[in-house]
Amino acid sequence: MDRVRTLPIMLGIAVTGFITTLDNTVVNVALPSVQRALGLDLPDLEWVGTSYVLSFGALLLAGGRLADLLSCRPVLIAGLTVFTAASVAGGLAANSPTLIAARTVQGAGAALVIPATLAVITGQLPAARRSLAVGLWTGALAVALALGPVLGGFITERWGWRWVFFLNVPFGVLGLLLAGAVPAAVRRPGLSALRRLDVPGVVLSSAALWLLAYGLLEGGAHGFTRWPVPQCLFAAALAGRLFVALEIRRAAPLLELGLFRDRLLSGGTAAQVLWGIGVNGVFFFTTLYLQQVLGFSATKAGLAFLPLALALLALTPFAERLCAAWGAHRVIAAGLVLVAWGLVQVSATGLRTSYLGLQPGLLLIGAGSALTTPLTVRSLASVPASRNGMASGVVSAAREISGVFGIALVGVVLTHTRSAELAAGSDPLTAFLDGYAAGLRLAAGCVLCGALVTFLALRHRAPAVPEGRTVGDSLSLK
Repeated sequence: MDRVRTLPIMLGIAVTGFITTLDNTVVNVALPSVQRALGLDLPDLEWVGTSYVLSFGALLLAGGRLADLLSCRPVLIAGLTVFTAASVAGGLAANSPTLIAARTVQGAGAALVIPATLAVITGQLPAARRSLAVGLWTGALAVALALGPVLGGFITERWGWRWVFFLNVPFGVLGLLLAGAVPAAVRRPGLSALRRLDVPGVVLSSAALWLLAYGLLEGGAHGFTRWPVPQCLFAAALAGRLFVALEIRRAAPLLELGLFRDRLLSGGTAAQVLWGIGVNGVFFFTTLYLQQVLGFSATKAGLAFLPLALALLALTPFAERLCAAWGAHRVIAAGLVLVAWGLVQVSATGLRTSYLGLQPGLLLIGAGSALTTPLTVRSLASVPASRNGMASGVVSAAREISGVFGIALVGVVLTHTRSAELAAGSDPLTAFLDGYAAGLRLAAGCVLCGALVTFLALRHRAPAVPEGRTVGDSLSLK
């Protein structure tokens, strides 16, 4: 692929990663304004906040399979079109059902975009550019997570909450223009390819992922014994079991379970989940800590994460070179150790720290995350090209669910510790801080487990395969 085509594809990868991640955080700051403008009660407001991530996580496997059946380009264009149109609908919404529906459709569009984007990276770009592309994509995710609260607060204060949704439109249009640089499939599949889509598998996997995400979100917010949280988690487990039983018997399954015999994919996916638990936990709960304990404004709280994002962007280009020199298993595991160290540092910042006092821990998280950016490409290195989208959907779904699980896990520890401290007579700020610190230390432990998994899973070179059969045929896994 020539440089003229590679550059817009790389930019498009960054744009799609940015806008789909931005919607995870940018809306949260605007929720009080949405509540006042539309007269929403608390349950409706919670649905506005969570409907995006629920549909996003639930449909990622289906999005990945569609990228395999129809090729990356049409799925990417369709996903960006749906996402952008739903953003316009959200900005124009006059009541809660319309807004919740728009957020749900936004998530469905994002579930098409992300697996198709990863499939473009691993299947369309030259091998020498893949890790840089993943680094750009990961950096765009970090910037979106860091800037989401800042942009949400700034836009809501100056132009109103509707512009939080309209903000997606120019980025969506730019993404559609850049998607034209993605090469079309050599053999263009017709709509008849959709007949091979495993519809029962889509229904069961979507139900399992949706119920799991909803159960974790509600459990983290209200407790895991409160109805309907246990029922949702049980139903998720049942749907997941039925999905596995179905996929074993299908001739053309939505997810080939045999892919998980590949140690790179299974180990890399597990490591991404453990990394996601830590990073999402620190983003979500540190924002609360900065505002509720330290008294930062929403804008200043968002700016606290900006050095982290800049460190990630600055160091990402060096990650692949370090992997080539020292071995991917060592470099990525070291990155996860740095993330865990940063989480411990952040957990110890205390009641009277300053903006600068936060930065050592946050910078360790950013630098460590930069070293982990080759993990996605390495996880997919031995996957057959015909299953590129399927495997990308697995990695994407695991990462999205890990974010929900991280928030729920840290939230449970925080709530339990805070309740115990309050019962013992501690003041509310000290109780919150003790719970917050305990939750981040647990998240650090999960990330350390990810470092061990990475070191073991990636320590051998990927097996040699025929040219064109896999997406990672030129990647060394020393």
